[in-house]
Amino acid sequence: MFIQKFEDFNIREIGDTVQISGMIWSGNGKSYLCFLPDDYDFADELVFMPLNLNEWNNLIRQSDIMETEILAKDTEGNLVKTILRKSTRQIDQAIQWKVYFRDKFRCRYCNRIGVPLSVDHIILWEEGGPSTEENLITACKKCNKTRGSMHYEEWLKSPYYRRVSNDLSGGVFNDNEEILKRLDSIPRRIHIISR
Repeated sequence: MFIQKFEDFNIREIGDTVQISGMIWSGNGKSYLCFLPDDYDFADELVFMPLNLNEWNNLIRQSDIMETEILAKDTEGNLVKTILRKSTRQIDQAIQWKVYFRDKFRCRYCNRIGVPLSVDHIILWEEGGPSTEENLITACKKCNKTRGSMHYEEWLKSPYYRRVSNDLSGGVFNDNEEILKRLDSIPRRIHIISR
């Protein structure tokens, strides 16, 4: 277990690379860490971050609003408070359900059914991958989290994917490989930063 100070935590990662995985309860001299189904992967480092009341208020505020306060350097190198607008990764539910239906409500990576599902961006969202049917694939939460920010080609070569994809039918396995041929045809989002 690692202890981290709140000021060393990059709050902009919340909702992007850092997501809710469960809950903690305490009582009778014990603490209970309860993970969401298929989200308990102890390969990651456990970080303990004790917070004071002011830090809790800041964490809740930053987690719940569409903007985040950060300290940044201006052109002279001085620290200034800056408000960054968080872009949203909300995916239209109609598109999400079309992707689930297309993929037969199974994880396209490990073939599991009956587990919490999500949609995974083939071209990473952080790299301009749009939230469209052609750029989304059904993934269980464990596979989606394990892939993380790996590029799709790198993901298909990863030891984890190679191991779990043994349960895929030949058609689905081949479909996943065929996506590589159309990566360049998926349009990218372009963000223009206003002044």
